[in-house]
Amino acid sequence: MSRYGLLGDKLGHSFSKIIHEKLGFYSYDLLPMEKDELHEFLTKKDFDGVNVTIPYKLDVIPYCDEIDDTVAQIGSANTIVNRNGKLKAYNTDFYGFLYNMQFHHIAMKDKVVMILGSGGTCKTVTAVAKFQGAKEIVIVSRTESDTTITYNQAKQREDVQVLVNASPSGMYPNNQNCPIDINCFPNLEAVVDVIYNPLKTKLLQQAQQRNIPFANGLLMLVAQAKFAAELFIDEKIPDQEIERIYQELKSDLSNVVLVGMPSCGKSTIGRELSKLLNKEFVDIDSLIEEEMKLAIPQIFERYGEIGFRSIERNVVANAAKQTGMIVATGGGVVLNPDNIKDLKQNGIIILIDRSTDELLVGNNRPLSKSKQAIEEMYRNRYPIYMACSDIVVFNNGDIERAVNDTNMQLKSHLGF
Repeated sequence: MSRYGLLGDKLGHSFSKIIHEKLGFYSYDLLPMEKDELHEFLTKKDFDGVNVTIPYKLDVIPYCDEIDDTVAQIGSANTIVNRNGKLKAYNTDFYGFLYNMQFHHIAMKDKVVMILGSGGTCKTVTAVAKFQGAKEIVIVSRTESDTTITYNQAKQREDVQVLVNASPSGMYPNNQNCPIDINCFPNLEAVVDVIYNPLKTKLLQQAQQRNIPFANGLLMLVAQAKFAAELFIDEKIPDQEIERIYQELKSDLSNVVLVGMPSCGKSTIGRELSKLLNKEFVDIDSLIEEEMKLAIPQIFERYGEIGFRSIERNVVANAAKQTGMIVATGGGVVLNPDNIKDLKQNGIIILIDRSTDELLVGNNRPLSKSKQAIEEMYRNRYPIYMACSDIVVFNNGDIERAVNDTNMQLKSHLGF
């Protein structure tokens, strides 16, 4: 029986097992182990092929009988193949990052490239930048050295054209972190983040706000897995498999976030979408009530709207870090721009729009006290709803039609 897997330290949030099993050639296991366990594992050689992730990409090399050119050039390995008891090391991260850049039409030839972080991933990005013919490669680290500058010094480099984050800054669960403000770089032409959880880091959100082309690390992850699988089975796999698995993963991992006026149908549509798309359903107002052990009207009565919004802010920040969910929000979530930034990390935002004539007065909704109050709230909030939404779905009360319309627009948005 063939034996494949991922060797690393903490692998709880790894997508590698999902990706390799989507390729469909073999079963694949996560193999978390301590550093002192490496020697026995690699000398026993009781495997056919393994991928290697942090922090062992350098440690595994001495155990290999042969290394390929990319490992020799980069100095780290992420794939080991056991051929009749002989171990050969490869670095498919190189090809995965290169594929990601080419797929997103981001070129580094004759460009000033800045790489944030000086660890193992930086070595891979540097090798690709050299391969593509970058004019200059600037490596940024927390401390200055002969080969690196500091983050403060980096802010003075206005000539940077391609920025790559190869550091873990901004990665789950520290989603709020951002390694640098891209507004320091007026000549920036592209931003790449090797992080794939969240799908859109704060760094990439900055790029999107400036209409600068950007890419995350999910496609790189899938591509390097495909190239590793080719080495495992000694057979070419069509590149179309990369895009198929990438699209499936993007769809599986993306949250669907429903915004809109109170009583527009967000929770009802959300529950139906949850069944249709096989995603967990989360209602932000229910999470708030669970946390406070009070009903929403009671929270408003005790803490006022300002107090409620503060509680809501914390609940949204935590919920937005998760992936693969349907999220129904309260009507006023959009009033805080930080809520929207957080929800957009992993989410596609859908406005459920409904005529004010169909919205309910009262009904345990503290701000929907009268028809006049609802109409004024709609006038004030509608531009905000529209500005933050990726998709708009009209709900005239026919829930089945609204759910189907939402599903169709989601597929179109995701490229299916």
